[in-house]
Amino acid sequence: GAAGVVVPGWDPEAEVAAFKQVSSKGPEVIYNAGGIEAANNVSGINYFGSDEATAGKAGGEFFGKDGEKNVLCVNTLPGAANTEARCKGIADGIGENGGKSSQLPLPSSKFGDPTAVSQAIKAALLKDTSIDGAVTISTGDANAAASAIEQGGLAGKVKLDTFDMDDTQLARIKSDKQLFSIDQQPYMQGYLAVSALYAYIQWGIELPQKPILTGPAIISKDNVDTAIAGSKAGVR
Repeated sequence: GAAGVVVPGWDPEAEVAAFKQVSSKGPEVIYNAGGIEAANNVSGINYFGSDEATAGKAGGEFFGKDGEKNVLCVNTLPGAANTEARCKGIADGIGENGGKSSQLPLPSSKFGDPTAVSQAIKAALLKDTSIDGAVTISTGDANAAASAIEQGGLAGKVKLDTFDMDDTQLARIKSDKQLFSIDQQPYMQGYLAVSALYAYIQWGIELPQKPILTGPAIISKDNVDTAIAGSKAGVR
């Protein structure tokens, strides 16, 4: 009975049948994941979110401009389209700035296991002492990576970054224990997606720009105070 639906395309291939059933009865917006391709595939009116490859490239460029030359991309969900795109973007971005990046794929069973992830990262960093940057696909993995860097005695040598953001990452950036975070600004994803769908249903308003990207927003020492204020307000 809903007039319209806002839904994330976390696994578009698996969700497409349900998405099409919904869009046949009313307008649909895809947000957070899936991209404009997922929206087009189900006749959705738009996509609101971040493009993973673009976000990764921005992160790789930031590493390169900061001086890092060899970045490890820790992927605890190898094979997933979004995480692979993130790591590829990192490699492309730093590659254009004279550096390189390799991927550390870990079994998906280790996702959410901070001890296993931390030990695997520490082993990789100690094995290749030329690695001077590490990026994770999630904030949980970033916490594990921070522990690995500390346990390995690599603080100050290996710069840490992660996709997504939370208060822990903001505190580390503020205290110079993390270089940056790649924020896709999820509050704006939800706010804009619902607002646009409402305007479409009520007045037939449709934005010509597709997709509407809410990221990447690089949160670093330069703008962390503003991000902290947004977090306290509940919108970051």
